Amino acid sequence: MLSILDLIGRERELFSQDIKKNSEELSKIVSTSKFLVLGGAGSIGQAVVKEIFKRNPRKLHVVDISENNLVELVRDIRSSFGYIDGDFQTFALDIGSLEYDAFFKADGDFDYVLNLSALKHVRSEKDPYTLMRMIDVNIFNTEKTLKQCIDAGVKKYFCVSTDKAANPVNMMGASKRIMEMFLMRRSLEIDISTARFANVAFSDGSLLHGFNQRLEKMQPIVAPNDIKRYFVTPQESGELCLMSCIFGKNRDIFFPKLSEDLHLISFSDIAIKYLKQKGFEPFLCSDEDESRELSKVLPKKGQWACFFSGSDTTGEKDFEEFFTINETLDMERFAKLGVIKNDPEFNAQLIEEFEKKIDTMKSSLEWTKEDIVALFFKMIPDFGHKETGRYLDSKM
Repeated sequence: MLSILDLIGRERELFSQDIKKNSEELSKIVSTSKFLVLGGAGSIGQAVVKEIFKRNPRKLHVVDISENNLVELVRDIRSSFGYIDGDFQTFALDIGSLEYDAFFKADGDFDYVLNLSALKHVRSEKDPYTLMRMIDVNIFNTEKTLKQCIDAGVKKYFCVSTDKAANPVNMMGASKRIMEMFLMRRSLEIDISTARFANVAFSDGSLLHGFNQRLEKMQPIVAPNDIKRYFVTPQESGELCLMSCIFGKNRDIFFPKLSEDLHLISFSDIAIKYLKQKGFEPFLCSDEDESRELSKVLPKKGQWACFFSGSDTTGEKDFEEFFTINETLDMERFAKLGVIKNDPEFNAQLIEEFEKKIDTMKSSLEWTKEDIVALFFKMIPDFGHKETGRYLDSKM
């Protein structure tokens, strides 16, 4: 934990004050409740599962599409926390599948359902087919599981959003913003809360996680030097989600307050800190070719090849924000957590039109990215999407 905090330029954990203040109530509620965590073997999902598990829930079922990640989650939990008296089980299921529907029909007895599943990468919007899967996972799987929870009498539904849903500039952020619209519609039938938060340091598939892979494979470290982001640790991501799930009122969106403990830091700065922490001095290369070549010889000298450059890929946001000027905030309830307060405002006709048009595209097995982008603009008129023609797959 301390090493990650150092890498992201912090000395203290973000939410320890709020967790400590609410510890007794949090433990009491968790220990008397039944939980289902969807997407529970991803980076954030695992963090949430651990936060629930260590507070001894009556029931904790975890669903994820990745069998391997579920295996590691169980090994990690058994090695760190041991066992609980409650019912703890994992299920390797796709929540968009009939098998999941059968699972939930057979045992939908849960107080809290937390949906952490998501397609989170900007690179997923480069082609129309992966983009449609992003819509399915981020929007329609949420809608489907919401309806199932309503029918089963679940007390509370939590679904993770993203800071990129505030004034979105990429399709991933916009898909989560549209998901929030769907949540508002269902909030008339079930209590819902969510969270927008920063990049999770060293989460699976992230650039920082890639640093570990590059060192293991003796490859150069590549990072943008003109992009700054807010970062939370994996544990903090789990704490934020659990706090929102348990203490969030209907339609609340939790987010980390900006303070001296949470500030922007560039990927290149983290890369330099990371290498020094690993015992290497960064060696700045002029291009990708040089970095690939020098990566074979520099480690023997205690150096590591790096290539830092500006970003020109589609979907990169110049700055990060957790809320818009039109949203109502409660900044007093918690020390380090802000809360966006929402009324049940949504355009039902627009949501239904979105559902019908996506269904038509899927039924015909034919659509273009331009079709989907145009539909997103209809849902979000001030959508700041700009196409540069370059994606992360075209870079190291």
